[in-house]
Amino acid sequence: MMIRAVTSPVPPSCDGRGEDGVGGKRSRTNKKDHPLNGFEELGLSTPLLDALEASGYENPTPVQAQAIPPVLEGRDLIATAATGTGKTAAFVLPLLERLAAARAAGGRRVRPGTARILVLTPTRELAGQITDAVRRYGRHISPRTAVIVGGQKMGPQFAALRGGLDILVATPGRLIDHIERGSCRLDETQVLVLDEADQMLDLGFLPPIRRIAALLAEERQTLLFSATMPKAIRRLAGELLTQPAEVTIGEARSPAEAIEQRLVRMPQAEKRSYLVDLLKAEKAPRAIVFTRTKRGAERLHRQLERAGCRSAAIHGDKNQSQRQRALDAFRRGRVEILVATDVAARGIDVRDVTHVVNFDLPQTAESYVHRIGRTARAGKTGIAITLCDASESGLLSDIERLIGVHLSADGSTRPFEGGRESKGRGKGQAYGRGRRPRRQGRPARRRAA
Repeated sequence: MMIRAVTSPVPPSCDGRGEDGVGGKRSRTNKKDHPLNGFEELGLSTPLLDALEASGYENPTPVQAQAIPPVLEGRDLIATAATGTGKTAAFVLPLLERLAAARAAGGRRVRPGTARILVLTPTRELAGQITDAVRRYGRHISPRTAVIVGGQKMGPQFAALRGGLDILVATPGRLIDHIERGSCRLDETQVLVLDEADQMLDLGFLPPIRRIAALLAEERQTLLFSATMPKAIRRLAGELLTQPAEVTIGEARSPAEAIEQRLVRMPQAEKRSYLVDLLKAEKAPRAIVFTRTKRGAERLHRQLERAGCRSAAIHGDKNQSQRQRALDAFRRGRVEILVATDVAARGIDVRDVTHVVNFDLPQTAESYVHRIGRTARAGKTGIAITLCDASESGLLSDIERLIGVHLSADGSTRPFEGGRESKGRGKGQAYGRGRRPRRQGRPARRRAA
């Protein structure tokens, strides 16, 4: 059974935003503000429209409005948009539509060990969330779907692959394990989706991606979604895509305007006690704190617990069930603070995150944008606070250069004034006698608990 192209009109972009990055919630807003009033104008069929309506969605986000039509037509696609703009639904919805159309036209069943659609993603958490989206929006289509990621037993994955799949969501490493064991083959895969391609670059997944792509049929559809478009990803797109349509929503390197970004300069040794005071002073109902290392995340989580702040930690040393339990506790409000490393930054999709704190600055400037993109989603506002030691000044300069503004303690910004390009960690300027610089709105100091 071939996944057929579906003819659909090319719509204008619109500004609807909704929770889970899908579309705007059903509302009676001014029609002029939403020139594309409803997913039905994108060419989606009744089963998908019913699923969207059951979820309370009516208006596509801009990336969905512009990406869905070319995907329905069977074209290759490059889509660049910031985190939290609804990129997942932008490929899940049209691929489900094409799958439903192919089923209606009849054809042979998918063979054991194969999948019609392959979605590659960098993290286990993101793979799980994409799978959830497929099942949620495909509830009336019932696609055969499986998620193949590391940190889980191979047995159930073997069983899922033996049955043949409509949609396979996988991380590159575990997929290659199955390919080498002979439990998965890709010669009948008709669509390849690379989601969060820039993070896969950061994690060193480009060689596995090229190896996987070489096993696919030459005549296929390839979709590449990314929050940023570094040169290496552009080169990869040139290798794998054929005359792709391109969708760019805003400046993907820039954080959402609804995020208030604050900068607090202080010595590293004072960050933990300051963070406790900060979280209590802000009365943050749902905050994510990012650290650079797994050990640092675990240590900080324990200190927050000792200080009376309910928290959980998620990092690479946690197995999949531990990570899922931590995310569930955070989503359901059993803990107010989630301490995470960058490995989890793209995989966290939780509603109503009010604060993001960069306890350590990330090693790459792009990761800063992805981190703070966990807040101010679905049209909400959010606060991002960065704690910067003198030794991190070079990393701070890289971030400010990327986003085009200088950060300040009160949340105001001014245009970035250039300066020498940094090469990673910089020594910065000493503060002198270990004292913190003056800043506005600093909570009262207290000793570490």
